[in-house]
Amino acid sequence: MNLQFKNFSFKKADYFLLFLIFLTVQLTAQPANYSVANAHAHNDYEHPVPFYTAYNAGFGSIEADVFPVNGLLIVAHSKKEIQLQRTLDNLYIQPLLQELQKDRNRKVNLLIDIKENYKECLQLLMKELKPLKKYLFSNENNNNPVTILISGERPPPEEYKNYPDYIFFDDDLKLFHSPNEWRRVGLVSLSFQRYSGWNGQGTLAEKDKDTLHYVIDSVHNAGKKIRFWAAPDNENSWRTQMKLGVDLIGTDKIPALSEFLKKRSSINEK
Repeated sequence: MNLQFKNFSFKKADYFLLFLIFLTVQLTAQPANYSVANAHAHNDYEHPVPFYTAYNAGFGSIEADVFPVNGLLIVAHSKKEIQLQRTLDNLYIQPLLQELQKDRNRKVNLLIDIKENYKECLQLLMKELKPLKKYLFSNENNNNPVTILISGERPPPEEYKNYPDYIFFDDDLKLFHSPNEWRRVGLVSLSFQRYSGWNGQGTLAEKDKDTLHYVIDSVHNAGKKIRFWAAPDNENSWRTQMKLGVDLIGTDKIPALSEFLKKRSSINEK
């Protein structure tokens, strides 16, 4: 059954949006000025040069999908694409460690999308993150530059307390959280197509714009940042998402989004 609220139709999976209004947390405002730090490299490992293409472009968020294989985290989109040499450690953790030793002030999200068996993956991840531990953001060490976000197959909120405080979770607003569990949410990531069928051409319909504004404002009022996956990936869409106040703009087109955001920042500075 759908729930009518503020002229919007909510499915059962969206009920948690209503709960956000009642959470008492610090407000997170939408970005006043966008830069490449607001860019998210979707499926980053599929680029010819993983990690460095996005990191050197200044991206603030980088995504890698992982499977547990023979006691290691292997980066791949599907099982048939698994190559044992493409480990999370080789492709992301060691390169990130080298870069942080040069400049520990560079802030970045490492979003790890678990494809199966979150319990095994998280145990392996805690081992593999040990060299980075002194750089990892937590609610107690909030000046540290690297935020670890767990997406994909992840534990239910009541299990968050079982993991170190430097591990945060990417949320889809489908499950209720206690205030303490909500503190462990580092980002809200939603399917754009859950709220709009817009293809990125022309203008976003007013009804869809109102719905997206409501979702984005609700997440911001609950103190979290938001990104959309499966959104159209072109300049018109990037521009529209920024007008709506989306915090992280996802892309498979790293050079194009980097150039777009740098040009925009340059214009805003003049």
